[in-house]
Amino acid sequence: MHHVSSRTIKRKLDKYEVIFHGIDPTSTVVIMDTSYFGHEFGVMVFRDEYSKRNLHWKYVKHESLSEYIYGIERLKKQGWNIKGIVCDGKRGLFTAFGDIPVQMCQFHQAAIVTRYITRNPKTIAGKELKQIIVLLPRTDKESFEGVLKEWILKWNIFLNEKTYNEENKSKWHYTHKRLRSAYQSLKHNLPYLFTWYDYPQLKMPNTTNSLEGTFSNLKTKLRVHNGLKQWRKMKVINNILNS
Repeated sequence: MHHVSSRTIKRKLDKYEVIFHGIDPTSTVVIMDTSYFGHEFGVMVFRDEYSKRNLHWKYVKHESLSEYIYGIERLKKQGWNIKGIVCDGKRGLFTAFGDIPVQMCQFHQAAIVTRYITRNPKTIAGKELKQIIVLLPRTDKESFEGVLKEWILKWNIFLNEKTYNEENKSKWHYTHKRLRSAYQSLKHNLPYLFTWYDYPQLKMPNTTNSLEGTFSNLKTKLRVHNGLKQWRKMKVINNILNS
């Protein structure tokens, strides 16, 4: 389209220097998440929900609790007053930031449940749980908790069914263990799925979709220039996240 060779594009990219723009710190809700680019590396991003500006990002091999804590502490030292955090629900994140309210991305929670029960559950209980999880981003806290409570009361005996080893009757496992795991995930994360609802003054989103769109944009642009070395990919990412 631009009538230039890939070597020309790489040469121009090598000469380009990203000038990072400083942002005056203020009060904000931070959205944070990590996306991976193949098996090479991932980028962890911290975004100001109000201005939609990316405040900090770091290249990582693996997503870790310590890196998220480091990022938040770094922003605090820069003067940011972090009123709330929206994240994907990685183990340990909910309690890692003291009194800062934490919202788990509802779409990440829905994806966890779907991985356990699949998109086409075989049991009636699984089909009903699928219908419930569809409601998650569309309803309020009391309604969701109410319908989930009704579901567990209806299917509690079913969830506790056991399958015994034919050779050794003392050994057993839960018959519907994947369905149990889906429910246990919901039960464990429920206190953090409606933080946005409990703190309306913060105007906190219920998902990390703002960052998901950015990650999709990054991957689309990098696919156009397939074959770039890792450091060149990072240069492209820096420019986009900084813009």
